[in-house]
Amino acid sequence: MAINLQKGQREIIDAPKFTIGLGWDANSSSTGSAFDLDASVFIMGDNKKLLADEYFVFYNNTKSPDEAVEHTGDNLTGAGDGDDEQIKVDLSKISPQATEICIVVTIHEAATRRQNFGQVRNSFIRIFDSSTGADILKYELEEDFSIETAVEFGRIYKRDGKWKFEAVGVGMKGGLQDYLNKYN
Repeated sequence: MAINLQKGQREIIDAPKFTIGLGWDANSSSTGSAFDLDASVFIMGDNKKLLADEYFVFYNNTKSPDEAVEHTGDNLTGAGDGDDEQIKVDLSKISPQATEICIVVTIHEAATRRQNFGQVRNSFIRIFDSSTGADILKYELEEDFSIETAVEFGRIYKRDGKWKFEAVGVGMKGGLQDYLNKYN
């Protein structure tokens, strides 16, 4: 049975291999442009900075150098039920310098398309057992991000030799660039 988390809540992840599922629904766009949301992962060390540029995993760099994190591909529409994008994680392969995995979702070309997360609903992040498909935990974002174009859905971090997930739900209005500036 999955644990449903609230913002700020933390939970230990016991499974070394799991998949992160991310989902959302976009409202009908009054801007005339379709929505394209993208999941990105920042793999960082103790200094809260990327281990190297190659540890920024997204649709154009689908696998980390240690092969611990793999983005399964870009969903251009977000249509349908369930996960819109997925990221496979194998903590047994992760670089020993890695202490945090930050999961961010951004709106592609948000400024040009005049879009923000206030126009997105039913957003969630879930972690499930890759072999059984059973949910381990889930966090449904309920905030109204009316000016934000990028949202950190959650983070996985290492403390005292254990990996934990934290439900974050914090947005930025500068899109992906804000997170690249923060973590690079």
